[in-house]
Amino acid sequence: MVSHLTVAMIAFVALSAVLIGVLAIVMHMRHKYSPNLIGALIGALMCFVLLETIPALI
Repeated sequence: MVSHLTVAMIAFVALSAVLIGVLAIVMHMRHKYSPNLIGALIGALMCFVLLETIPALI
């Protein structure tokens, strides 16, 4: 059985990915692109995944 902590971490990562996608869509609609902001958000998400989620799943 999967622990509640694992489910919560996976849900957080999925929610973060959705929020980054929504941010990219909004910036595309307004024609205001900020590659630095998108890069920072993706970097922060990947940092969280590598440092927190993966060791907790193992």
